[in-house]
Amino acid sequence: MSKRNRAACLIPTYNGGTVWSASANAINSQSVTPELVYVIDSSSKDDTRKVAESYGFKIEVIQVSDFNHGGTRNNAAKELSDFGVLIFMTQDAILNSSTELEKLLSYFNDDSIAAVCGRQLPHDDANPLAIHARLFNYPEKSCVKSASNIPTLGIKTSFMSNSFAAYRAKVFFELGGFPENTILAEDMYLTAKMIKAGYKVAYCAEAAVKHSHNYTPWQEFQRYFDIGVFHACEPWIREEFGGAGGEGMRFIRSELAFLWKTAPLWIPRALITSACKLFGYKLGQKYRKLPWSWCRSFSMYKSYWLQNRV
Repeated sequence: MSKRNRAACLIPTYNGGTVWSASANAINSQSVTPELVYVIDSSSKDDTRKVAESYGFKIEVIQVSDFNHGGTRNNAAKELSDFGVLIFMTQDAILNSSTELEKLLSYFNDDSIAAVCGRQLPHDDANPLAIHARLFNYPEKSCVKSASNIPTLGIKTSFMSNSFAAYRAKVFFELGGFPENTILAEDMYLTAKMIKAGYKVAYCAEAAVKHSHNYTPWQEFQRYFDIGVFHACEPWIREEFGGAGGEGMRFIRSELAFLWKTAPLWIPRALITSACKLFGYKLGQKYRKLPWSWCRSFSMYKSYWLQNRV
């Protein structure tokens, strides 16, 4: 098989539990399986590594404190330079059928496409807020995006999710991979660079995983605080791509309409959560004015602040 067609899958893990077992089984049950599945485990204390071993995955163990969303994935990718496509997944993403990877990888038949992400569906235990978030953010229609879409889509042109995404390795390494030390959104960062370099990226709605989170309002505050920190650290993305064009208000209106029809008792929770998201994001953008201890407390990604203590 030529290098161009060889695919490897990279998955960071930490105490994956039963969801990880289901994810690993689904990967090995695909019609087109990765030639290598590389697990980077942050010293799990459960049987995460035993599960990986049982499926024949390659395993590297790192310390929890050494994990970084961009740097850890880059280090693993460097070990896989002989592959033509790098698939990135997370331990809690379960491929929805036996043909999901085959459908995702088919997009690389177009040489102009540098990256593609699949659709994310809610887990079976998803609450109404998590269900709506997946339906809103991952629509049923596929699309291919390029720099020509920036005027209409804004920052969503560079949307990508490493919970289920694949990158053309040649372009990945050509552009330097993910940012080495980022609080999150390493996928958006690289996708934005790909688009600015003249490549196209794709969203494949036909390839899906089950992946969602039942976050509390406080956890949403923390997540959006981290998003705000990311945008403060990488202002060029918003400067060159613009904002989301009212996407936040569209999401809130859509969520309220969805809940009114399906789960009206969740509307107060949704309003509280939206306020937490907005406050967290605004505060994250101003993180440089906050004490280090506050930033670490407000953040979902604690080890980032230990790695960047000032």
